[in-house]
Amino acid sequence: MISELLDPNNIYMWILIVGIIVFAIAIMSRPFSTYLKFVYPNAKFESIGNPFIKIKNIESIIDNKNIDSFKESVNTYRDYNLKGEKVYDIQKSLDENLLQNFVMMKNDSSKKMKDFFNIYFEKLDLHLIKTAIKHKISNREINDDIIEKTFNKNYRKLVIKIKDSKKDELANILKNFGISEKLVNSISEDKIDFLLIDSYVDKYFIDRLNNVKVPYRCDIGKKKFLKTFIDILNIKNLLRAKQNGYNIEDCKKLFIDNGNEIPEWKYIELSKIDSVSQIISALEGTSFFNVLKDNIEKYNNDKSTQIFETALDCLFIDLVSKISMKNYTNIGPTLRFLISKEFEIMNLKIISKGISERISKDIIKDLIVIEEA
Repeated sequence: MISELLDPNNIYMWILIVGIIVFAIAIMSRPFSTYLKFVYPNAKFESIGNPFIKIKNIESIIDNKNIDSFKESVNTYRDYNLKGEKVYDIQKSLDENLLQNFVMMKNDSSKKMKDFFNIYFEKLDLHLIKTAIKHKISNREINDDIIEKTFNKNYRKLVIKIKDSKKDELANILKNFGISEKLVNSISEDKIDFLLIDSYVDKYFIDRLNNVKVPYRCDIGKKKFLKTFIDILNIKNLLRAKQNGYNIEDCKKLFIDNGNEIPEWKYIELSKIDSVSQIISALEGTSFFNVLKDNIEKYNNDKSTQIFETALDCLFIDLVSKISMKNYTNIGPTLRFLISKEFEIMNLKIISKGISERISKDIIKDLIVIEEA
């Protein structure tokens, strides 16, 4: 039987050989096919760059004396065309710039990245969703400005529903939308924890991003990126909670998910520690320890965890840059440009607000997220 199959004159032998060759080529070409999908977009993103996460460019922008000179300075850079005379209009223009960049990234990338971008874009509206929920719970008016700022059509409909509903209808609205049952239950309790609302909305977003499919061999970079983001969110939540005097059980509720360096058991151990400074000491051996330790003195003076949050955001850019290098032939540079563009726009919004309100340069610099030199 085998000898007949291997007979050179047997047509089935040649069909088998051709089949094996085609299969081998298909297997070997998959990584190369993924590489081809990212050659053009990654090259384009790197050529655009992110000037406003670099300290030299940031300092030159902060030096502007008024909002008009700020706008002119920013508009000298490629891909910026800020409009408006007031801070509100300029910040709106910056938001539009961010959205335009996101749309550009989606259009220039592989179609297999479409779902990833669609979900990631939802991040722009998360703070508005949180605000709408908190306003409804607190019997505060949800003004039209919140609705107008939403980019995602489904989120806009959600905010409108929340605005037009009664307070006791909120849980049902969120449940029907698909937001986690934990969030729905939390807003039904007598004592509502606003920090917990933030955490559950973030988890809803992360779960969706975690489940979205990306091109072949890109899942490694995406998971590393997402788990790093989760680590930083967990640390931020825990530091805020301890600053506000939360007990162990309340701290546990803020846990988002397992990250790269902080699994659930580690988070629970950290929750048992009483002070912010002690938590930072317990993070020794992780990527986050040095930047947090270096800012303890500032924290002791100001008693604000914002110092640590800004330091963690700066570190996040650095960690994503390393992820980008390890995944350079596929999703890496895309992820780096994506988060760098977000921080870049955030920096410009902070600076424009600071200049308009004549806030000192030192205070503005403390809020800026910069890339390591």
